[in-house]
Amino acid sequence: MEKLPMTRAGYDRLNAELKQLKSVERPAIIRAIAEAREHGDLSENAEYHSAREKQSFIEGRIKELEGVIGLSDVIDPKTLSGAVKFGATVKVVDEDTDEEKTWQIVGEHEANIEQGLLNIKSPIARALIGKEEGDSVEVRTPGGDKSYEILEIVYK
Repeated sequence: MEKLPMTRAGYDRLNAELKQLKSVERPAIIRAIAEAREHGDLSENAEYHSAREKQSFIEGRIKELEGVIGLSDVIDPKTLSGAVKFGATVKVVDEDTDEEKTWQIVGEHEANIEQGLLNIKSPIARALIGKEEGDSVEVRTPGGDKSYEILEIVYK
């Protein structure tokens, strides 16, 4: 299987979620199922069916997280420098609107655009990879074509 690049912070977040699911959520749902069973007829017991559905979701998420964590390749951006690559925090300016944005290029399982964490497989990240400060990049996005100038590249 292909290794999944990930920052230390992203790896730690996924590990914390896995620990929470295994040590808190899983035991709680097992108790909820046991309680619902005590209420009698399971065929018409909405609490039981709801708890089983939630258990299925939790178990699926645990399996997913274990798989991702097992394949993760933790990369420390502090050890990198130069042109834009995985882990870089890139400050850009939209050449049309003069709006400045800052993104860190991270693995797909830790990406969150609202937090400025850009999926390495996204069109913007792919366009930025290999570029230097001062370079201009053209990106085809779902909202239309965009032009960005790279203002700063930091590895932290």
